[in-house]
Amino acid sequence: MGELYELEPVPVAPRLPGTVVLRKTVDEVVDALAADLLLHAHSCVRTFGDFHLALSGGSTPVPLYLRLMYDPNYRELPWARTHLWLVDERRVPFDDDRSNFRLVSEIICDHSGIPREQVHPVFAMADDADVQYERAIQETLAWREKGQDRLDYVLLGMGADAHTASLFPRTPALREQTALVKINPGPPGPGPDRVTMTLRLINSARFVSIMVTGKEKRETIARVAAAAARAGSPAPADVVDEFPVLGVHPVGGEERWYIDYAACPGAPEPEEAEPQPKPRPQPRAEA
Repeated sequence: MGELYELEPVPVAPRLPGTVVLRKTVDEVVDALAADLLLHAHSCVRTFGDFHLALSGGSTPVPLYLRLMYDPNYRELPWARTHLWLVDERRVPFDDDRSNFRLVSEIICDHSGIPREQVHPVFAMADDADVQYERAIQETLAWREKGQDRLDYVLLGMGADAHTASLFPRTPALREQTALVKINPGPPGPGPDRVTMTLRLINSARFVSIMVTGKEKRETIARVAAAAARAGSPAPADVVDEFPVLGVHPVGGEERWYIDYAACPGAPEPEEAEPQPKPRPQPRAEA
């Protein structure tokens, strides 16, 4: 008889609104998300002639943005037909290290070949930055027929406080019912205010993905899943006030979470590599 091999246990995906895609590593999460993004982009270009993509800042999506640039499998994303939007932006100049546009521009815009007129930064320092950005979105999408004039794909993350976009717990933009974009206070503590898409705009998108990776998000995922189980979907306003990410529920669209084992409650803790001993310096040979 052949030897029996012990299979690695597969953790149970947390029960969250929408669909949960659970993968072992960040690289595998990126592969799954990038493949779905590519498929959806080509479908939208075939149907509408273009693709409207809204990206988030922060450190979590950086591995995805880099993969889209260097992996030949994903360089087929139709950048020439893509309009690139920002989900949110800090109220800082474009050359500030905290600028989401600077991050996205340096990784994607400078290397993808996307036409510059199809890149839409937030002019966040303007007093009416939210009004300007909402107008730009509406005017750019206006040529599509009624009912199809919405974002095609929105990429979100989730903070340790369960915020998404720049919709922080108990902030005014969370309950905004009319505007598509709002200026919103930043998180507690020092830091700039934000310009953010509202839940009204996010929930009108065809496809909303939420990328959550890293063990520092595990406890938050557990709390969000427990709150979702208690509240149902869509979550009531008081629950969304505490867990803004639970305000995401696309109307006539798809919601999909992409999570790695490290962020998954009940998954084995990721093993940390043992530190390797430093090599001893070798004596230099005499000339």
